[in-house]
Amino acid sequence: MAQRAFAFALMCIGFFMATLDIQIVASSLRDIGGGLSASQDELSWVQTAYLIAEIMVIPMSGWLSKVFSTRWLFVASAVGFTATSMLCGLAWDIDSMITFRALQGALGAAMIPTVFTTAFVLFPGKQRIVASTTIGALASLAPTLGPVIGGWITDQWSWHWLFYLNLVPGIAVAALVPKYVHIDEPDLALIKRGDYIGIALMCAFLGCLEYVLEEGPRKNWFGDDAIVACAWISAICGFLFIVHALTAREPVVDLRALAVRNFGIGSVLSFVTGIGIFVAVFLTPLFLAEVRGFSSLQIGLSLLSVGVFQMLALGAYAYATRFFSMRVLMLFGLVCFGLGCYLYVPLTHDWGWQQFLLPQALRGVGQQFAIPPIVTMSLGSLPPSRLKSASGLFNLMRNLGGAIGIAVSATMLNDRLNFHYLRLNERVVHGAPQVESLLAGSTDHWSAIAGNTLDAAQAGLAQLHALVLREALVMTFSDTFFALSLCFVVAIACIAFSQPIHNAPPPDAH
Repeated sequence: MAQRAFAFALMCIGFFMATLDIQIVASSLRDIGGGLSASQDELSWVQTAYLIAEIMVIPMSGWLSKVFSTRWLFVASAVGFTATSMLCGLAWDIDSMITFRALQGALGAAMIPTVFTTAFVLFPGKQRIVASTTIGALASLAPTLGPVIGGWITDQWSWHWLFYLNLVPGIAVAALVPKYVHIDEPDLALIKRGDYIGIALMCAFLGCLEYVLEEGPRKNWFGDDAIVACAWISAICGFLFIVHALTAREPVVDLRALAVRNFGIGSVLSFVTGIGIFVAVFLTPLFLAEVRGFSSLQIGLSLLSVGVFQMLALGAYAYATRFFSMRVLMLFGLVCFGLGCYLYVPLTHDWGWQQFLLPQALRGVGQQFAIPPIVTMSLGSLPPSRLKSASGLFNLMRNLGGAIGIAVSATMLNDRLNFHYLRLNERVVHGAPQVESLLAGSTDHWSAIAGNTLDAAQAGLAQLHALVLREALVMTFSDTFFALSLCFVVAIACIAFSQPIHNAPPPDAH
């Protein structure tokens, strides 16, 4: 038992590193951009390149683990992830950084779904609850802590250490996993009958889809030829991939598992929680940077409360499993998560960590209570023979939810900003008492500094414009958080259609 627990702990370290690195750069992009002389559009690809590569590889991990075994696939993934982390820290320009981040995401991706499979293979009965609780906590904690850890490291040392941080644990995991992890044996004969058509279609579908989602908000969506071309490629390859996966004898991704009710519903819930986790981590640092002008460290500290309350909720969740069913705990978690997102709606331009405390506390508690039951419900509903392929699909849904959620949020931020700015601008007219008072005060202030009435009047108008733009931006963030909270209404409704959650997986059919 001790060896199994240690083996699982080793794999959890690799899993945490790979998940953490999606968002570890979130609060440090300005520092990275300054170091690499990169524009804002280029900087977004530091995150996106990692996510695209990870999304493309995760679904293949089930087949790869059958070919090379879980042990050696995990070792290869840890070695590749560690090496590319070092290369990211050594990047000399933005192009090299994006290339190394894509390789880091692709090579580290296999460590994520293999941990889920391992937990359900290694541990029986109630021990599986502990394992799924651990995985669920890490899966939601890593993206949340990413900006916190990243902001602190960048402030204390430099952005290069965001990547050097992975070297010691990565080497340790790669060295120890071969000795302690023994789950299955490699079957190299599977290489000959691999589903290479399915892999090619899936990569084209997911890669082009992620490009459309990332670049669409900045390039006016279908007003750009490259976006249109990628959208067509994604749609055609996606359709062909689904048809192929449902008709092939040994597809790379087991889409038929979605017909199992609890797995299908669990995948939808994984998608929604992915939206919740990644979009909240995307929006909050952006608000604090653009509206409040916070530094990397200030942003990280403002987000710290989510992780603190999630860790506090860990013990409460473990205790609650003795008295309440998994469905009740999952419902409580999703309600807290959705309510936490809704409480962001009344935000104002002066919100800081004090105002964020309650919404983030509910988010932290909600993540801890919702995600472990979702993992147990989804993967616990399948026989062991289907776990490897299904685990890749389940994890894909979470990351895909995050990618789509971030793209929709970015589009809303652009469109709703224009809407609110125009509406506010209609009310900011000469003759309005508040406007005249503000302009008079600004003109007097700048006249005292500049000594020129004309320049002071122009400075006052510029200050008024900045004020209107700031308030429009705050209202835009409020709208986006409201849309995010509505996603959890759908998730809560899905629970009504789920079946009771069992700890033991069903037997394989013969």
